[in-house]
Amino acid sequence: MTTHPRSPQHARTWRRATLTAMLLAGTTLGGYAIGHYALAADPPVNPSGTVAAPSQLPDFTHLVQQVKPAVVSITTKLKSGGEEEGEGPTQGPPMQLPPPFDHMFPQPGQPGQPSTHGVEARGSGFIIKADGTVITNNHVVKDAESVSVTLNDGKTLPAKVIGTDPRTDIAVLKIDAGHPLPYIELGESNDVKPGEWVVAMGNPFGLGGTVTSGIVSAVSRDIGDGPYDQFIQTDAPINPGNSGGPLFTQEGKVIGMNTAILSPSHGSIGIGFAIPSDMIRNVSEQLEANGHVTRGYIGVEAQELKGATAQALHVKDDAGALLAGVVSDGPAQSAGLQPGDVIESVNGQAIRNPRELAVDIASLKPGSDAHFSVLRDGQIKEVKLTVGTLPSERTASNEMNGGQQHGEQIGLALAPLSPQMRDQLNIPGDTTGVVVQQVKPGSPADKAGLQAGDVIAGVGTQKVTSVDEAAHAIHAAINGKDHAVALRIMRDGHAVFVGVTLGQNEG
Repeated sequence: MTTHPRSPQHARTWRRATLTAMLLAGTTLGGYAIGHYALAADPPVNPSGTVAAPSQLPDFTHLVQQVKPAVVSITTKLKSGGEEEGEGPTQGPPMQLPPPFDHMFPQPGQPGQPSTHGVEARGSGFIIKADGTVITNNHVVKDAESVSVTLNDGKTLPAKVIGTDPRTDIAVLKIDAGHPLPYIELGESNDVKPGEWVVAMGNPFGLGGTVTSGIVSAVSRDIGDGPYDQFIQTDAPINPGNSGGPLFTQEGKVIGMNTAILSPSHGSIGIGFAIPSDMIRNVSEQLEANGHVTRGYIGVEAQELKGATAQALHVKDDAGALLAGVVSDGPAQSAGLQPGDVIESVNGQAIRNPRELAVDIASLKPGSDAHFSVLRDGQIKEVKLTVGTLPSERTASNEMNGGQQHGEQIGLALAPLSPQMRDQLNIPGDTTGVVVQQVKPGSPADKAGLQAGDVIAGVGTQKVTSVDEAAHAIHAAINGKDHAVALRIMRDGHAVFVGVTLGQNEG
């Protein structure tokens, strides 16, 4: 089954149009001494001086024997009507992946299905503790009436769902076997590099104990399915039923959990995605301790620094996260952060874009102090703030595709922000600025995406409160050496910076 696009951008539309979530099976063993297998460091050389093909590839036999006992199959009996009334709130919106069970078992209401009750689906998981703690995907157990886990020896045990986190698609289960179970350890996904060998295990199409191998194709992939996407991409074949299974290294450490594939055919074409183990560790520990996940929050809206916007603010592309909005009375505002600031690092960790900012902020402990390096008016400032708790359904960043700016030179007609206009546009009472009354077709403002009804709240880092003030600031900016201006606009309750550049034949 294929997901539907959620973004107007062509690249994301293509990716999401072919993204298929699969139930994958797999796990890794903790505490076993597992050997390391690799290609020879010095490959043979032919008499002609060319490098010969390697004489042998890695042999994963011993590794698989050690890991396999910790990999499990998960069977869920689905609720006939989805989530039942009275269930507790979930931790944010679920990842918008297609139903993971469509390709293995008929769903309720399909032809040939005699009853809407008792429908089962199967996925994968892995044991991370000897006490029976199991990790899998949230979409594997979502809407489950009951869950059972089948061990490598064929024994099936009932499982309790300890907690789920739809934002990251991670779930923690617990089984009681009456004795310690073999388990596998979570490795360090931050150390993973493209090109290294990896092995996947799981339950594709109900075929338990299936092993595939490949390499890490890329890291930190954003596939557009959640605010904290940092997927590991691999070409190890994974298919429906593999969801929740482990992706592990030659040392037998889990570096990821197989979650989704990019495929127009609902089968493996060599592009699979795994949730990194560092994220699994953080989320699973919180789910075990509290049954839910608590994330850090600072109260900002951020956008990428690219093109005309970066040029107008005199910064390089992808040099940080540009703050388009700061929530009133939030941690960021209390610490002095303001629209137009560019966050370049958090606690010494470089920030290249809003997604990295969202991930880093979410991982911070509420109540802790965080240190930010901020670029403001060409100067680096160090800011310390106390991290808050992410409210329900809120995210640490909000990347938007907004409209643009004002002034005759760039093709805008402006009007004061009257009380009547505030009500009509649903603008907060404390917002200052001017309203875009008209956008000239074909003008720089039109090309930049500005629309009638946009509210210009600032020009660069300068707030504007009147038409004259806005026009003066815009003209000063576009008459500078860059012939570009960054406008801060409000649209549909969100703030965003938009870069407008004059063409060579305009002025």
